[in-house]
Order: sequence, then C-alpha cells, then structure tokens
Amino acid sequence: MDAPETAPLDGEGQFLTGRLLVAMPGIEDPRFERAVVYLCSHDDEQAMGLAVNRPVEGLTVYELLDKLGVEPEVRAPSDLVMLGGPVERERGFVLHTDDYVSPDSTSPVADGLALTVTRDALDALGSRIHRPRRAILALGYSGWGPGQLEQELRDNVWLICDADEALLFGDDHESKWTRALAKIGITADHLSAQAGRA
Repeated sequence: MDAPETAPLDGEGQFLTGRLLVAMPGIEDPRFERAVVYLCSHDDEQAMGLAVNRPVEGLTVYELLDKLGVEPEVRAPSDLVMLGGPVERERGFVLHTDDYVSPDSTSPVADGLALTVTRDALDALGSRIHRPRRAILALGYSGWGPGQLEQELRDNVWLICDADEALLFGDDHESKWTRALAKIGITADHLSAQAGRA
C-alpha cells in the first residue's frame, strides 16, 4: 500500500513535507553543520528545503529589498536574509504564513504555511498591507534527487523534528539547532558522545 503524500512519521516510504531536518554532529558536508532545514516539498522524485538558521552575515531583508529596487513601506532591521542552501544561491525564496498569497506563484506547503518564489513576495515583505504575519527570505535552497534524502536518513545524517513558528521564524538563529534537538528530547552533549561510537 502506498504511503500518503504527507505522512506524519519518518518511516520507509513516507514523505516529510512540512517537517524539519536537524543535522547530526559530524555531518560530512560543512555547508550543513548544525543546520535546521524546513522541507517545503518531498515526494518520490525529489526533496527541497530551506535552512532556517543560517543567516547571511550582515544582510537584512530590507537592505536586500533596497538593492533589488523594492521600496519598503515598513522597516524591520533585525530581519536577516537566510542562506537556504547551496543550490541556486542567487534566487530568493520566501517561506511565509498563508495570510499572504500570490495567486500565480504561491504554493501551499503545510498547514498555515506557503512558499512564494517571485517578485510578488518581495513586494509583500516591504508592504504595510500585504506583508505576511511571519516570513523568512532565503537565498538558495537545499535539494535532493530521487532517493537521496531517504538514503541520508537511513545513514543517520539527519534527525526529524516537527516545525513550529519559533523554530522557523524566530531570530535567535544560534540556538535553533539545540532547540530543535531539545524538542525531540535529545541534547547536543548526548549526540556528541554517541557520534564517536561505532
């Protein structure tokens, strides 16, 4: 029997759209060390996610909007741009609450959340009226081909955690990895001790 498209658990053949991947210590790819990645899509063919705890140093959303010629009506200088992943790093992705929807370019992700990848989302981020309640702007994304993420899960590269707004949209990026671990009942100290064992 086929698994439903958005199964709630991480078992074989189940999809993880709307969940968080939490990097294990000792991950071989330094681009994902201590990463927390929100899966925007996951099916038989691919998986795509955005790292939610890797700010681009010193670049705020409003500075980026200004560089792109979007004149923001509101200012929130603490909103940092995230490095969503190593793929298409020149392209912007806005993960946001679904109180904002662009009819032609917003894709629902999970209950209450959506993803928009067009200029419309940038205009909305700078708008007093259309700005979503919560949003992150990421440059680039994290992507996996057919079976690649499933293999990484079998190899214990990632842990799986339920998403919440504080982990997704909060501005304490340094603590998101340890908070995600705590949410699934694990401490970083425990993982570090286990990582060296065969």
